[in-house]
Amino acid sequence: MNRFNMRSAWFAGCAAIAVSAPVAAQEAVEEPENVIVVTAQNREQNVQDVPIAMQVIGAEEIANAGFSSANDLGKIAPAVQINQDQGTVKITVRGIGTNSADEAQDTSIVVNVDGEYINRPNAMSVALFDLERVEVLRGPQGTLYGRNSTGGAINFITRKPGDDFGADAAISYGNYNDLRIDAGIDLPLAESVGLRLSGFYNDRDGYVDHPAVPAAGPFPAFAGGSSDDNEAFGGRATLAVSDIGGLSVIFSAEYAEREYTPQAFASVDLNANGNAPTGPGCNAPGFEQVAPAFAETLCVPTSTNFLDDIDRSEFNTPAFGLGIIKQDTWALRGRVEYEFGPEATLSYIGGYRDFSGDPDNFLTLPVVFRSFAFQDDAQTHSHELRLNGDIGGVLYQVGGFYFNEQLDRESGFFLPFLGANGGFISYFGRDIESESLSAFGQIEVPLTETITAVGGLRYTDNQRDAVFLNGSPFFNPNADIFAGTTPPPGGPPDNVLAGPTADPADFLFGSGLGRKNILNLPYLQTLDLSSSEDKITWLAGLNWTPDADTLVYAKVSTGFKGGGFDAVGTYLPETNTAYELGLKRNFGSSGEHILNLSGFYYDYQDLQVAVLIDSQVGAQVFNAGKATIWGLEAETVIAIGDNASLSASYNYLDAEYDELLASMGVFCVGGCGITSVGDLDPNTAGIQQPNFAGNTPPFSPRHVASLQYQHEFDAGDLGYFTFTADTTIKSSYFTDFFNRQDGRQGTTTQSGASLEFRPTGDRFSILAFVRNIENTRALSFGGLTNAGPDDIFNWQFSAPRTYGIRLGFEY
Repeated sequence: MNRFNMRSAWFAGCAAIAVSAPVAAQEAVEEPENVIVVTAQNREQNVQDVPIAMQVIGAEEIANAGFSSANDLGKIAPAVQINQDQGTVKITVRGIGTNSADEAQDTSIVVNVDGEYINRPNAMSVALFDLERVEVLRGPQGTLYGRNSTGGAINFITRKPGDDFGADAAISYGNYNDLRIDAGIDLPLAESVGLRLSGFYNDRDGYVDHPAVPAAGPFPAFAGGSSDDNEAFGGRATLAVSDIGGLSVIFSAEYAEREYTPQAFASVDLNANGNAPTGPGCNAPGFEQVAPAFAETLCVPTSTNFLDDIDRSEFNTPAFGLGIIKQDTWALRGRVEYEFGPEATLSYIGGYRDFSGDPDNFLTLPVVFRSFAFQDDAQTHSHELRLNGDIGGVLYQVGGFYFNEQLDRESGFFLPFLGANGGFISYFGRDIESESLSAFGQIEVPLTETITAVGGLRYTDNQRDAVFLNGSPFFNPNADIFAGTTPPPGGPPDNVLAGPTADPADFLFGSGLGRKNILNLPYLQTLDLSSSEDKITWLAGLNWTPDADTLVYAKVSTGFKGGGFDAVGTYLPETNTAYELGLKRNFGSSGEHILNLSGFYYDYQDLQVAVLIDSQVGAQVFNAGKATIWGLEAETVIAIGDNASLSASYNYLDAEYDELLASMGVFCVGGCGITSVGDLDPNTAGIQQPNFAGNTPPFSPRHVASLQYQHEFDAGDLGYFTFTADTTIKSSYFTDFFNRQDGRQGTTTQSGASLEFRPTGDRFSILAFVRNIENTRALSFGGLTNAGPDDIFNWQFSAPRTYGIRLGFEY
């Protein structure tokens, strides 16, 4: 295979493959002609022989796309949609995702790093570096991946030590003063023992500008600045021991740190003059009246067009300037395998992660709110034991899995003008422990020379316990706070009487007034909450291989996402029964071309959706009665001679709620204190819970098409050039299930191009690149917040056009 075809097979990343093994996929082995070989089922396989739709993206494409965290998945996998909300990353695949970062709600897409299970949307924003490949599995993976894989799974596979001494490094610089440095070194320590050390550093200016704003009334002046910047660094050490008497061990330890100014919300205050109805009725463009059972006039902004007036690259900051977030994480991961012989392998995969958001950080929200994050800690560990084998041509795997997560969070919404010193309209304390225990098995039985039956079962038992602390409304931090209460040990903090200049973060926590003391204060409500469920998921399928270049598969599989609770009550698990039919075909004189087709139908029950309907209580999660999702997918790679290739993909998605009873925020004409209808109690007399049947799930474009062309030019003794151009078109989508006009992103196109030169010897490279040539700033978040007297539409946007140059070195 020539150099171009080897590289383009990875670069195109459009071979639809599947991983029917547990989370910890193995590193790729040597590729034969025109195929990618993985050991994802603990045996070497051509990706075209595995019957689950998946995209695989290799290291070179990852680097060329500027990938640095899960928030960049859309750059390398067009079928993946990202909802990014000030530091959290929520992933949607085939219309299935999670629209909440609630502490007691899980993701709908399993995310793993070398088998380590990651469950928190904010933890997914940490850096991912020195990757060998990324695998995006589409469709339920409940049998072997377990709970919370109703929509699919994403595996990040890190680079492992090589057999020989080697070193690699890359440095890139682009607009927004974007500097990134990556480096790694492979050190052979002994025969069959190797060590890889790798690390990165990234520093970038913000993507959104905010002009200076003079002081006005009670609001302070703002000197101007930018948000959506990034500064991060990290390192990893990986030790590998290979095949010593049948024993192999891989162990990694890593640390990463990030500090950034999250993208400020662009916002429109619906209460501002000329924006909202004043009566009679809902007499403002785009508003419509709802809930006629109420005596008050209640309106919702169904078809307003405030977003059209937003400059997505420059807008005013919130009233109190920009916030900051600091995060650090360290992780330990290990894999131990013992081969009893060619017929059986016993594997253990384990991971531990400690994630922490630095205390006293805050986000400034539209108009005057400040959201303080006093604590944001998560510790997780996962363990899997699995036996794989072959008995007379029957392939099997059986195993067990355990996951534990401990969350500790404290936060509050602060209003600077509430009383003399300002006040918190809410305080949330969260202590949550989650456990999941499961057993699984899968078997592949040849029925004839060309037909194989596949079956699998998994039993999962989940348990979640929590203590929620909810602050009563309008807590005012002044000298009277401890009246009638037992003072904390040592008396109140010194700065309680400091007056209006005291920072509320210092008041609550800066002098040691932590949760252990705040528990005694009268404005807190303590809730002891728990949920549990057990579930069996299964897989049944047939694979037909009429010849060596063709696979036809049909399967039915199930998945489920665990239930949970909010401050109002419990909610049910969501379940998915998926039917899928697929074709994988290699064609051409030597199988150099690929065509993959798949069609799927999902029957979704109790789909979980979150709604913020009370700023003192937090979000409430509702179960959609039913949702129907179906789609068609096509992918191809066409080799054009020996030096060029064309790859293309098309995804069609039809997703709709058949029933969704929930609450919605409302604007009360004249002001009446009502902020939502459907309310916390759906049995309230005279109130009919709104039904959003017929609406589309968020971040579910009907059409996604991508096209990529790559051509290698021989420069003789100098080396060679590689030119790459790509484009992705996405049809319109909504950012939440309300499907409001101001939460709708229209059709977008994003294109990129790069030119790489490698001199003879392949040791050095120089790459010039441009991404998002159109400078499309697509919606990555959009929603209406009804908090007390405030009604505010908020938006965030994707990255702008970026360009730069990257120098690489490999030895």
